[in-house]
Amino acid sequence: MEEMTQSAFLFSLFFAFLPIPFISSYPFEFQTHSLLLHSLPHPPPTLSWPESEFTEHKPDTSTTLSLHHIDALSFNKTPQQLFNLRLQRDTSRVKTFTSLLSSSLNQTKPELSRSGSSTTSPVTSGFSLGSGEYFTRIGVGTPPRYVYMILDTGSDVLWLQCAPCQNCYTQSDPVFDPKKSTSYTRVPCSSPLCRQLDSPGCNRKKICQYEVSYGDGSFTVGDFSTETLTFQRTGVPGVAIGCGHDNEGLFNGSAGLFGLGRGGFSFPTQTVNRFNKKFSYCFVDRFASSKLSSVIFGENSVPRTALFTPLIQNPKLHSFYYIELLGISVGGAPVRGITASMFRLDKTGNGGVIIDSGTSVTRLITPAYVAFRNAFRVGTGYLKRAPEFELFDTCYSLSGYNELKVPTVVFHFRGADVAFPPGNLLIPVDSNNKTFCFAFAETVNGLSIIGNIQQQGFQVVYDLAGSRVGFAPQGCA
Repeated sequence: MEEMTQSAFLFSLFFAFLPIPFISSYPFEFQTHSLLLHSLPHPPPTLSWPESEFTEHKPDTSTTLSLHHIDALSFNKTPQQLFNLRLQRDTSRVKTFTSLLSSSLNQTKPELSRSGSSTTSPVTSGFSLGSGEYFTRIGVGTPPRYVYMILDTGSDVLWLQCAPCQNCYTQSDPVFDPKKSTSYTRVPCSSPLCRQLDSPGCNRKKICQYEVSYGDGSFTVGDFSTETLTFQRTGVPGVAIGCGHDNEGLFNGSAGLFGLGRGGFSFPTQTVNRFNKKFSYCFVDRFASSKLSSVIFGENSVPRTALFTPLIQNPKLHSFYYIELLGISVGGAPVRGITASMFRLDKTGNGGVIIDSGTSVTRLITPAYVAFRNAFRVGTGYLKRAPEFELFDTCYSLSGYNELKVPTVVFHFRGADVAFPPGNLLIPVDSNNKTFCFAFAETVNGLSIIGNIQQQGFQVVYDLAGSRVGFAPQGCA
């Protein structure tokens, strides 16, 4: 209590002695809210996941799955090591976005990392990201074998490692053996499904082949197939998946990738008749909650409290979820120097803002970020600054604090004002709970990204049928 009183006194004292120009620009009560400080999260000691017995296919219109953060599959690492690895993955993913954007604007396709030895003309899905941050457990085949798969709104093709393995990385579960599934079917080269992929081709057995290459040099190559996927008690037959026999990469013990992008082979697009191209997820605040995150497919994924903003289509990049950001407010006032034109997607496909499940830290173009950061710094001027940490240039030494006041932050999307909880603004970056950093960063290219730290606590709705994205506050309750 004494610390809180001292904090409040210093905060009021700071504003009492602000220069006249600052006070005149804020002719209102500067808005703040309380932040409870938490240390870096520990992954669960064991992964306990109840697996339902397989049942016959039901005409269910919705299904809900639990989600874990990918850190839970990284064993024998400290919270500090896990956080540093998360930032490394984040940097790699953003570089991939930059490369992909540059390649699309130049109308050239990035080279794939590798082709399978039996592939005459590999079928490719395009240049994907492959670094999602959350995973779930899904049954594959009949009877279902349950495996961990990474969910990623930046990728389209679903794939998993398959026996026999020419080359497979280490995963937590046994590698899926398609010979043990009665519902597994390889797609022939003559199938229209094969021709829907980029650069159609096949192997010597006339089986359709796929290849996905990722920005970090990872790849997966194998047979393009259809299979039944089971979500708890909901079986979904005939889902097109890649059955990878040659795979390489850092996928953190998962069996493969579960694409949730906007492309033709993503799960939402493939299951339009079952789930009507609607899904939502809710990422809990991992710094403050022991609850599990979740993802919902189908009609139940759209809460009544959600505020919606329209989806925008990039003519060059069809898989990503672009939304329109109009401005940012700090402490209840619009940040000067930030305009809607800064975030506009132009006719060539440059610029814009995407919302992404696999990027952790929100990135804003430099002019917008600097103005936003400076406004936040003014509102936290009573706090002791700490040295920069990795990609974070605004950090604070909060030793001795349990709770403090931070400015409110609102992102103004077209049709939806999203007010971030305080835990989405300042996050711990060290294990001793002394240094906290402003959880945003700048990007050197024209693309801005809304990351999953800022999405924590919201039920984020992807309604592809209605071409919109929604935000429901306190959606994880």
